Amino acid sequence: MTEKDTHPSSTHPPLPPTSEDDQFARLRLLRSRRVGISTYKRLLIEHGTAQNALAALPQVARAAGVENYQICPEGVVHAELKAARAIGARLVAFGSSDYPAPLKELSDAPPFLWVLGETSLLKKPMIALVGARNASSLGTRMARSLARDLGAEGYVVVSGLARGIDASAHLAALTTGTIAVQAGGVDTIYPAENTTLAEDIAAKGARISEQPIGLQPMARHFPARNRIISGLAQATIVVEAAAKSGSLITARDALDLGRDVLAVPGHPMDARASGCNMLIRDGATLVRNASDVLEALAPIAPAAAPELPMQAPKRAPKDRRTLQETAALHQQVLSRLGPSPLAEDQLIRDLGAPSAAVAPVLVELELDGVIDRAPGGLLTRAS
Repeated sequence: MTEKDTHPSSTHPPLPPTSEDDQFARLRLLRSRRVGISTYKRLLIEHGTAQNALAALPQVARAAGVENYQICPEGVVHAELKAARAIGARLVAFGSSDYPAPLKELSDAPPFLWVLGETSLLKKPMIALVGARNASSLGTRMARSLARDLGAEGYVVVSGLARGIDASAHLAALTTGTIAVQAGGVDTIYPAENTTLAEDIAAKGARISEQPIGLQPMARHFPARNRIISGLAQATIVVEAAAKSGSLITARDALDLGRDVLAVPGHPMDARASGCNMLIRDGATLVRNASDVLEALAPIAPAAAPELPMQAPKRAPKDRRTLQETAALHQQVLSRLGPSPLAEDQLIRDLGAPSAAVAPVLVELELDGVIDRAPGGLLTRAS
């Protein structure tokens, strides 16, 4: 073996732990002060093993101007492992067979995940469903409907265990599979009002976290939590979100990964819908029900894979209309609307156009104040 072969590329992620001792040393390295994920990966690559990296860490810190540096004591890691055993949590390492494949695409993928519950859910297709904590009644109903119907189609629903949209999504998907990604330790339930729900998720689904057991969540932990939510999921659906919210951070993380982002439109005067309307304006897929989500996504691969490799299914090309075609569709919609309410589905049938093409136009016209939407999906032309 050449010298080049014995030193992995700096862009290649470290291999999974090869023994319990190696796993212990890696966890100790990761828990050491000032060792983030990038530093952890670099130290493993440069020094070959976690034991060597731990031995070199004080010198590395000294070179960076940090004197009297001490690595994480062994007792701290022993205590974390003991606490995990007490609650039945399992440690899943990057590169192991149980580590979720979609999460590996993150440049800062967690080296370890604590999992409390059904580890098998991490191998199933997932959809993230996130939104406002102070969600409206309609928003929570929409979240429950989407989670229930998407779960019935074989998707595991991923969210953040927050109040509002997150809690509604988890609750509706308990019987089909749901994963709660926590900002603090996997044993630390936040908010406390979701304690019963969290216990049900651990019993029927899974709670996961990259943080040490027992860690109380702080504000800086939530953006890190959000990247895991979007990293796990094939697509992220935002139900209600303000213009500046954690849900939009999750959506941006999904976009950075090249994943689908979908949003439920809301009234332009409702601040809780402003983020969703912005996402739709910027190209996110508009969602009215689970059928819209399923239409936008590639089908789930069959459980029994064929013996011969098959080409991945291609997604249907997105509708790309010229400005002239868009203006024409606007005019067609307006010509069919008047002061008398007309059902949206009837309008779509009258136009003879695909619902995926008409729905964004209706939202644009509604946001412009040209048409009004009444309860029951009824549309009228604004006076």
